[in-house]
Order: sequence, then C-alpha cells, then structure tokens
Amino acid sequence: MVNSQTTALNDMTPADRHRAIAAGFAGEVAATDDWSAQSPVAEWSARDVVGHLVGWFPEFLAAGEVVLPACPSVDDDPAAAWAAHAAAVQHILDGDDPDRDFTHPYLGTMPLSTAVDRFYTADVFMHTWDLAQAGGRRPGLDEGFANELLSGLAAMEEVLRSSGQYGPVVAIADDAGPVVRLAAFIGRDPEFGDEVKLPPR
Repeated sequence: MVNSQTTALNDMTPADRHRAIAAGFAGEVAATDDWSAQSPVAEWSARDVVGHLVGWFPEFLAAGEVVLPACPSVDDDPAAAWAAHAAAVQHILDGDDPDRDFTHPYLGTMPLSTAVDRFYTADVFMHTWDLAQAGGRRPGLDEGFANELLSGLAAMEEVLRSSGQYGPVVAIADDAGPVVRLAAFIGRDPEFGDEVKLPPR
C-alpha cells in the first residue's frame, strides 16, 4: 500500500511519487475480483475507475503533443491495461528530459513532470480510494499527502464545484482523518466500503 513507503509522498520527486502511488493503485487492481462492482462514483463500476485513468490522461498529454503508447483494452483486461499505462507514464518521468516544457492549450506551459504530478498522479491517489471501496476495502493512503491535496482543492472549491468534477461535500465526523476528509470533500461517502461488505438481504 502507499503508506508502506519509507519516505512520505510529500517528500518524493514527481517520478518517485508516481511510482509509489501507481503501485498502490496496482495493489487495489490485484485485489479486485469483481470488475462490475459498484464504486463510490454513482455511474462507475470498478472497471470504470481504471478506464477513467487510462482514458483521460493520454488525451491530456496529446493536447500538449506528448503521445503515450496504446495499452490493452480495459474491457478485456483491466489489470493489463493498468500495468501498461502506468509503465508508460513512469517512462516519461524516468526519461532523459522529464522537466522539458509541456504546453497545454488550456493550462499554459509548465515542466512536463509538474503536469504529470499535479494533474494526474494526484488523481490516481484519489481514485485509489474508489477502487478499494468498490471491493469493500479501506485503502492505506498517505495521510500527509491527502492533507496537502485537500488544502489545495479547498482553496479552489468554488471553481471545482461549478465545473461539476466533484459532488457535494459529504458530512463526516469532526475527528475524521485526512484521507476520510479528502474523500468526503470530493463527494465520496466514507461509509461506502463498509456497506459493500454487508451480506445481501
């Protein structure tokens, strides 16, 4: 799991942070035995969580003229699709010039590694929660990184809510930890995974 790393995610380079977070997501992929299971996102199954990550990021990079190789079909083999996709992203970050300029038509110019880290790696981290919860598991996510993401998202909450990217904040206990608070902020029900574990009536 992500929190098994000896170095906190906040202290890692973009390449190492992606490696750790992608490995955490891969662990949830390996633990998934029902790809049709409902995820905390109403319109997504477990398979759709993988499909989202494998689908949107190549399009994001292509807008800045960076091309990822095609990966296996998520419909046919979600685990193979994730493994190939994660390896391709890691190759960018471990490559000869990960900090070269990347210009996105809507976001401007920044180092490529920053674009991957800020817009994609953070998304993988948050969706690790979704895939785990679809199987009734509570993922061991890095609390410090969750807290940093939450602070950044909260600073632009009005823009995020108006974009429709996140659902309404879910009410949680005052003493909830950073991971649960992050999940609730982006509209996830922290109790969803517990409900999945319940036997059918």
